[in-house]
Amino acid sequence: MSFGKIAKLETFSNEFVCFVHVTTDEGLTGWGQTSTYNADITAQVFHRQVAPWVLGQPADDIGFLIDRVEVKEHKYPGSYRCRASAGLDTALWDLRGKAENKPVVELLGGKPQKLRAYASSMKRDITPHEEAERLVVLRDLYGFDAFKWRVGAECGADVDEWPGRTEEVVPVVSRALGSGISKLVDGNSGFSPKRAIEVGHLLEAEGIEHFEEPCKYWELEETKAVTDSLALDVTGGEQDWDLTAWQRMIDMRAVDIVQPDVMYMGGICRTLKVVEMAKKAGLHVTPHSANLSLVTICTMHLLGAIDNAGKYLEFSIEGPDYYPWQQELFLGAPFKIESGQATIPSDPGWGVEINPEWLSKATRQVSMVHHA
Repeated sequence: MSFGKIAKLETFSNEFVCFVHVTTDEGLTGWGQTSTYNADITAQVFHRQVAPWVLGQPADDIGFLIDRVEVKEHKYPGSYRCRASAGLDTALWDLRGKAENKPVVELLGGKPQKLRAYASSMKRDITPHEEAERLVVLRDLYGFDAFKWRVGAECGADVDEWPGRTEEVVPVVSRALGSGISKLVDGNSGFSPKRAIEVGHLLEAEGIEHFEEPCKYWELEETKAVTDSLALDVTGGEQDWDLTAWQRMIDMRAVDIVQPDVMYMGGICRTLKVVEMAKKAGLHVTPHSANLSLVTICTMHLLGAIDNAGKYLEFSIEGPDYYPWQQELFLGAPFKIESGQATIPSDPGWGVEINPEWLSKATRQVSMVHHA
């Protein structure tokens, strides 16, 4: 099926979010999103270093177009190029889904379904007892049976958020949530291997099953030392975009579970390459999706289609006080949780509608084919 050639690429951005709209010369359209944060800068990268290489190209082969951008911009590897490419990739998947009248999950070989979600706390400036109280409320109100909370300090070099917080928050939250609950913690590159192993033994004693990014993520040997020393699952990879680094991480078994972020990776096509690497190594994939923008929707579709999906979907519990910018991005209620589960949208494409009012307040930029 031909979708025509890419005729126009639009971005709608502010500092935090950038949506991408693609239109072909046959009038087909799709919506995507670049990665969040400094999204206004990413929009500039998109129009300068992504759009010129794909305008006028057939919209059919998404992987080819993403590879084309990588080759043409080979002097500019890195996070911003991938963050920008994610906008193209996700918009084209939406376009294809709408053209074929299928949700993206079906295009990927899966089907709409319910996904177990874990309630993901982003806060460290919260006391252990306050954290426990709010997680228990979510357990009882929405039926979550899996939770993640924070230990250490982000890139803290063994300096805790405040003295003794890690040793207190682990047992306080774990015991408050009780039995029958999957419990996860995130170190955000906060520990040395020695300290991470000490914390890991505390986690194991309190029934924690998942220890995320315990050491500096860019020092794979540090993380591997922790993985080799603990019985629980050590996980990581959310920051990584370089496929060579991913292959090395997987080959050396630096982690037990890999956690690519669809938007940091550059979209679905590049993320699927990591999924395949992990599959060959017998590893599961529990992607990073830490806010309620399009990244969580895309991750839902991905998890509904891959054979080596992890046990749960990361689902942020933070509201306007933490993420004021993620409010009112979409119409309807695409992030509804029932009995601890999220439902993959079944409408064509991503199955969500971006809020026109949000778009009207964003900065619009356009790249398009100019005919002689």
